[in-house]
Amino acid sequence: MSVLPLRLSGDLPEVSASAAVAGRLPRETMPQALPRAVAEAIWRGDQLGRPVMATLPSGFEALDAALPGGGWPCQGLTEILSTQGGTLEWRLLGPALARVCAAGRSVVLVGPPQPPHLPGLRFEGVTEQQLVWVQAETPAERLWATEQLLKGRSCGALIAWLPKARPEQLRRLQVLAGAGDAPVFLCRPAEEASSASAAPLRLLVRVEADWCLAVEVFKRKGPPLEAPLHLQAMPAALHAILTPRLRQPSRLLPRDPARAPAPVPTAPAFHESDHALVSAAAATARRQRLAH
Repeated sequence: MSVLPLRLSGDLPEVSASAAVAGRLPRETMPQALPRAVAEAIWRGDQLGRPVMATLPSGFEALDAALPGGGWPCQGLTEILSTQGGTLEWRLLGPALARVCAAGRSVVLVGPPQPPHLPGLRFEGVTEQQLVWVQAETPAERLWATEQLLKGRSCGALIAWLPKARPEQLRRLQVLAGAGDAPVFLCRPAEEASSASAAPLRLLVRVEADWCLAVEVFKRKGPPLEAPLHLQAMPAALHAILTPRLRQPSRLLPRDPARAPAPVPTAPAFHESDHALVSAAAATARRQRLAH
């Protein structure tokens, strides 16, 4: 078999065509053997994905360090799975949504399970002038509204609650979101973590003590995250009024089970004789003295 030299440009090293096809290029040679734009787009599975697209800072340093590109992707789906739909999403996304509103763009909601609490959102930096709520009840209406909003590309951020979306529907949404310029969040129940999804970024969010959130990044463009992240995510409306002790309520609980307060005893059964002030014999003697 003849070996033909393969030259990509005048300044690049020669490599044989057979070696290139067989994938036997040295690890340190491959990036330099490609144009810069192509080399920067190459991603290896043991590395965290590079920022080949725009990202939006999440507002949590630990989370940004674990996300490819250092923030929420603005081209592609992000799935947020939780057991408390309609509440945990706001605590996790609040800082990022405040950035969207500060830039003068709108936050669009599709089918939230609970009406948005506007007084609380104002503390997060989201005003009613920049909040658009699309009331979509059925799964078909939610899916259709989400697709139309992605095609219109008029949102600063899109949050859609799609608990029963099928894999093929998620693939179609991923294609549409990949052509956009704004973060797209799909909120789904925690039991969907084991189902297939085309979303390149998937997170599982749980509640922890002391107003913290445990965030497990179980799918991302990079190696698996070994342990969940623990994010301090107190609602902004409570941060201004809670005392330092109430900001860490777990410290108010006894750490030693042996020193735990004794249970409150239950009231014994009522017996009239138990509440007598004097015995029956004493009461009879007293009545005899009074008779004389």
